[in-house]
Amino acid sequence: MKKSILACVGSVLLSMLSPALAADMPIKGAPAPYLAPYYNWTGFYIGINGGYAFGKSKWTDPAAAITTGSFNVNGPVAGGTLGYNYQTGAIVWGIEGDYDWSNIKGSTTTNCVGGCETKNSWLGTARFRLGYAFDRWLPFVTGGAAFGDIKATSMGGSTTKTKVGWTAGAGIEWAFFSNWTAKVEYLYVDLGNGSCSGACAGGGGPIDVKFQTSLVRAGINYRF
Repeated sequence: MKKSILACVGSVLLSMLSPALAADMPIKGAPAPYLAPYYNWTGFYIGINGGYAFGKSKWTDPAAAITTGSFNVNGPVAGGTLGYNYQTGAIVWGIEGDYDWSNIKGSTTTNCVGGCETKNSWLGTARFRLGYAFDRWLPFVTGGAAFGDIKATSMGGSTTKTKVGWTAGAGIEWAFFSNWTAKVEYLYVDLGNGSCSGACAGGGGPIDVKFQTSLVRAGINYRF
């Protein structure tokens, strides 16, 4: 009889204590959701680029106060790119250089007997870049120095000058796979004045030859 009474009392106590014990037991939480790491833009990169240029040229004879007025120059460009990025938070600092073959040219017959042609056959830049990263997207602004040749042809002769100018622009880059990125950018380039002298100017000169152009380019880079 005593055993039966004790068994009943134990059952009652156990039923009373079970909810409290269960409340005190630690509950295993759900696993934390997986968060993919943000893309990091830091590192050296190398790539290729290509696009199209359109701009203006103007020939001016300072001695005679004669000018052709501005005329169109345009043509394709293609070449290679080398650069480095360093990311701090969302800010991406960078330096970039490129060298392109180009076939940018145009001509006019305004105040120019036999025609005046301006041509650029190579173009390079050395620029700083500043971007703001949205994970794998990087809009940026850029600016620096520009280098290239200005070839002036007229009167059966020509003069070629290598010039240093400036460039500025903006673009956006996208990391589409691991170390590979793609970009589109716009650059305004001003190489200043070349010249036409000697045979190019019919024995006279020098004549100032201004060259300005806008580049719209796309490129693919590999980041190390």
